[in-house]
Amino acid sequence: MDVPKDQFSTLLEHGLYSSAQIIGCFAVSSTSINPETSPHLRAESLVQFGDALFREKEYRRAIQAYKQALQYHKIIPKQNAATPPTTRSSLSASNRSSSPNSASISGINENEVKFKIAKCHSSLSENRAALAEMEGIPSKSRNLEMNLMMAKLYRNSRHTRSAIGCYKECLRHCPFIIEAIIALAELGVAAKDIISLFPQTPNRSGRPPFDHFDSSRWLQRYVEAQCCIVSNDYKGGLELFTELLQRFPNNIHILLEMAKVKAVIGKNEEAILDFEKVRSIDPYVVTYMDEYAMLLKLKSDNSKLNKLVHDLLSVDPTRPEVFVALSVLWEKKDERGALSYVEKSIRIDERHVAGYIMKGNLFLSMNQPEAAVIAYRGAQELRPDLRSYQGLVRSYLALAKIKEALHAAREAMKAMPQSAKALKLVGDVHASSTSGREKAKKFYESALRLEPGFLGAALALAELHVMEGRNGDAVSLLERYLKDWADDSLHVKLAQVFAATNMLQEALSHYQAALRINAQNEAAKKGLERLEKQMKGVDPDAPEEDEDNEVDDADGDQEEAELL
Repeated sequence: MDVPKDQFSTLLEHGLYSSAQIIGCFAVSSTSINPETSPHLRAESLVQFGDALFREKEYRRAIQAYKQALQYHKIIPKQNAATPPTTRSSLSASNRSSSPNSASISGINENEVKFKIAKCHSSLSENRAALAEMEGIPSKSRNLEMNLMMAKLYRNSRHTRSAIGCYKECLRHCPFIIEAIIALAELGVAAKDIISLFPQTPNRSGRPPFDHFDSSRWLQRYVEAQCCIVSNDYKGGLELFTELLQRFPNNIHILLEMAKVKAVIGKNEEAILDFEKVRSIDPYVVTYMDEYAMLLKLKSDNSKLNKLVHDLLSVDPTRPEVFVALSVLWEKKDERGALSYVEKSIRIDERHVAGYIMKGNLFLSMNQPEAAVIAYRGAQELRPDLRSYQGLVRSYLALAKIKEALHAAREAMKAMPQSAKALKLVGDVHASSTSGREKAKKFYESALRLEPGFLGAALALAELHVMEGRNGDAVSLLERYLKDWADDSLHVKLAQVFAATNMLQEALSHYQAALRINAQNEAAKKGLERLEKQMKGVDPDAPEEDEDNEVDDADGDQEEAELL
């Protein structure tokens, strides 16, 4: 041979893919190999050439090389290909063999080559073509990596039952495939059913494959935690993660999972602390950092947000989290630019939930609620959580589609019956019409009974008091919370109530307090401008009251009463 196979293999094994690709050009064009008399040699050279191209991300060329290899494989005499290799290392082992006849006996592994073609298609986001290749591999011939890829492809193609079957097959072979555990939880498989998949058969030493009293215990807790989160039992999930954190202190994965959950349920300060702890342990983590960016934006902490985005760009500018973080940073400067960043994040990973949430937020701020609905629906299809329900309700209210808003809010309440945030969401819809204010009051009060420290419900109830002319009740409620909360939104709401009752000096004091806490608070800035007009004796134009948009829904009322 003009190009020794073992030298070709050495280049690939040592990651010298550029050289391997060039050598491959020589190998597949060599006249010393007669494709008709030695098709197995040409097939092997083409597979190696394809491997080099794949590593260089030249996926189209790699597919072509692999398919040519399969064509040559078909003409290998049957006696030579009767016993195909069964492991991934078999081809490289045959390549390293010093005997020229060993390759002619084994040839290439047809299933392995199909798998490589599928990986190329997957890298090109051609899921249907990738799935077609994978389905050509007999189920008994699939290894762990193949089953995992099949599961992902089925899931992306929305073949849920087939995806669940493949993920389960992975866990039967190895219980520590965490991505399979998370996927099964997200696909609705119960914790006990996932745990039952873990291998229990003792090995030759008489012990189970993994220590049943050690490894399995924390792994089972992890499964239960993920299933709790997916079923919106955030409290239960956080308790289980906290238990795991005691055993594995400073575990970055657990800290990130907890931070994300806290961000979803509105425990923003706690979430920020967890994200900051992660970055202090490992400043190069990118996972969920877009969630952290959104929290910093809400807090108006622009210096930390700028630093975070700068750090993420220096770590890995190709990750979807980085583009969502860029979108968060650019939202106030250039909404169109921010939208282009978030759309790029979704192109990189079409299952990136934070991208859809941010996209919905942007469309709402751009006064495009119809587009926002589509974005939030996209997030819900992937993994419904409180934020997507909140976004849908806000979008439908902006469209004056009260019935749809009420349906989305009730869906949230059904999914999260112990969530004060979900109760408030139903209250928000009722508060949008004059006839629903009494119902809204009940929901806000129920939310506060369930979570006495829920500031959002307190602010909404205070607003309702103001709308009903009960300014004194609003002030007493807000001042009660002010004893425990140094929050700029509390001061803004108090200032608005005082301004409405012509207590201008008190209003001024609270607007100034809000701006001392958060100098970027837009409501405080606008409120001060209005207050200046009032102090000069000018009556600022009051916003027109929304027209009543009443909803007659007797069945829903009965359902709400039961939930309350």
